Amino acid sequence: MERSLPSTSDLLLRLAADGEGEGLAILALSQSAGRGTNGRGWASPEGNLYISVLLRPGGSAREAGRYALLGAVALAEALEPFLPDPAALRLKWPNDLLLDGAKLAGMLCETAATEDGGLDFLVIGLGANLAVAPALPDRPTARLPVPAAPEDVAPRLLHAIHRWRWRLARDGMAALREAWMARGPGQGARLTLRGGAGVTTGLYRGLDEDGALLLEVDGRVRRVTSGEVAA
Repeated sequence: MERSLPSTSDLLLRLAADGEGEGLAILALSQSAGRGTNGRGWASPEGNLYISVLLRPGGSAREAGRYALLGAVALAEALEPFLPDPAALRLKWPNDLLLDGAKLAGMLCETAATEDGGLDFLVIGLGANLAVAPALPDRPTARLPVPAAPEDVAPRLLHAIHRWRWRLARDGMAALREAWMARGPGQGARLTLRGGAGVTTGLYRGLDEDGALLLEVDGRVRRVTSGEVAA
């Protein structure tokens, strides 16, 4: 654990590129240059969780998206014991956790591919508002009702990540997909998706076998592999 770093993921990406083995995790009590998705900054005051984990699962680089689902489910499992009503915690595809509809946590998965299209490694950076809810310009934010220490949450998170990593390798995607969907939107919920093709609104129809979002638009179900569901 470090008192402060620019970014736990930046440090772990450098170590991974130098050959560090699977399972290394870096925890910082604060960050000066934390990063979120789509180039956003991630405000990182002391009291919240900032941790990055290195995995080397092998397989195709096209399978990297399933590890975002794994990170989300593992982080939800780690946070639920600290909530009076765990059902108030919901997952927003592909990488956010909401508490009563406000952003509580998120993650960023960054990957490196081999020359033949394999998955060399991936770094999952995870952040959660344990004590402080930094304001965001485009969505409400939340923190745990009773603050928890990062040192208490991190071991639960690492245990959940490695348990799901083992289960995914043994059993495939089915159980992970079900665990995510149990915490995801209700079937038929109206979602707005922002991505390279602009803004699309449709009805949520679950996830497919690879973890892609299924969105019904104008009576046809589309498979979505990139983009962001609006708050």
